[in-house]
Amino acid sequence: MMVIVVLALLAGVHRYLWRRLVGDTTAGGSAMRRAGTVAAYVLPLLSVGALVSGRAGAPFWLQRVLAWPGYLWLAAVLYLTLALLVGEAVRPVLRRVLERRAGRPDDADTASADGAKDADPASDANNASTADHSNLSVDAPGAPGAPDVADAPGAGTSAAPATLVAEAPAPPRPEAPSRRLFVARAVGGAAAVAGLGTVGLGTHGVLRGPRVKRITVPLAKLPRSAHGFRIAVVSDIHLGPILGRAHTRRIVDTINRTQPDLVAVVGDLVDGTVADLGPAAEPLARLKARHGNFFVTGNHEYYSGAAQWVDQVRELGLHPLENDRAEIDGFDLAGVNDIAGESEGQGPDFARALGDRDRTRAAVLLAHQPVVIHDAVAHGVDLQLSGHTHGGQLWPGNFIADLANPTGAGLDRYGDTQLYVSRGAGAWGPPVRVGAPSDITVVELASPRA
Repeated sequence: MMVIVVLALLAGVHRYLWRRLVGDTTAGGSAMRRAGTVAAYVLPLLSVGALVSGRAGAPFWLQRVLAWPGYLWLAAVLYLTLALLVGEAVRPVLRRVLERRAGRPDDADTASADGAKDADPASDANNASTADHSNLSVDAPGAPGAPDVADAPGAGTSAAPATLVAEAPAPPRPEAPSRRLFVARAVGGAAAVAGLGTVGLGTHGVLRGPRVKRITVPLAKLPRSAHGFRIAVVSDIHLGPILGRAHTRRIVDTINRTQPDLVAVVGDLVDGTVADLGPAAEPLARLKARHGNFFVTGNHEYYSGAAQWVDQVRELGLHPLENDRAEIDGFDLAGVNDIAGESEGQGPDFARALGDRDRTRAAVLLAHQPVVIHDAVAHGVDLQLSGHTHGGQLWPGNFIADLANPTGAGLDRYGDTQLYVSRGAGAWGPPVRVGAPSDITVVELASPRA
């Protein structure tokens, strides 16, 4: 039932887009009308292909062919629809303005009046003057030095040329488009520029790579020796048919420039198999941190073969924390599997990761989804580092992210536990971010004893 509802909604949205961008703005049977109609059928099919090709096990080259146009069109549908809905409010206002201007002499509607009204007034005056002059000549038969016009040879044809010139119709003016067509094209064009421009800027923001964000988090149990310890948090890289090796290199170079003490990769590294994406992940081997590089699984790892990826990141020099912890100078670093692993019997196990530790030490937990924060509170975690939400990725998706998660993005507090949620360094689906810029966050731990 849900699938039927979604498909019906998409069909309705595409019908609306076709009507406003093609049907209302082009002539029936024109090349533009035919091209727009073809696009209205082909682009949604590409989007469906992009969404299902990976899960269906399609060849990776085919996934890449479908991904760019298919996923970008999904983002375009969102922002074209939003722009056109704003245009619905503008449309009657624009019509009213044009209607008020309709009475002006230079209005397009006045220009389309009948031929007699379109004639040049100056020409009419000249013709009237010529006619009057001709009448004067007829009324003065005895004028000195002039023959009697009435008796002159050929008098019956002498006035014909003047009459023909006076009655010649003015050249027709090109017909102006109707106000309705003008409004449809103006609103549709503005919506296309706004919607596609938003998608273009959002794509540029993803492809240029994430920016560094820095925050300071005080931990009550952190010793003075660990004051200023810096953790580079990166989540939701989403290597796949669009974001590949170059994307990984940008992220690695950005992290290394921050010179962190520790790197935490907090899930959703990939959208695909090791066979397809292993080369794209190889630059992770160049990560440099004094206390090491750590990794926990996200839900997308379980869609892509989590066990293989855990082995792969270990070969690249990252330390997977599978319901496990490591002792770092001044605090414990723990990690739990993502809740998506429950379907494989590999879900989060807080007792295993945190149950027998010394609670006088500060504890930092890596967990992909922020929804496990209440388990973290129950196990005395001081700081949980998460991702998953993308900060909504595409506005107004941030409102949905806030509703579906305890924290959509940023730093928050739950009892004695603080939660930091990164917006992520990549993008899922459309390689577009609007209102939720990608980031790599350097979390600096602060001790109250410093």
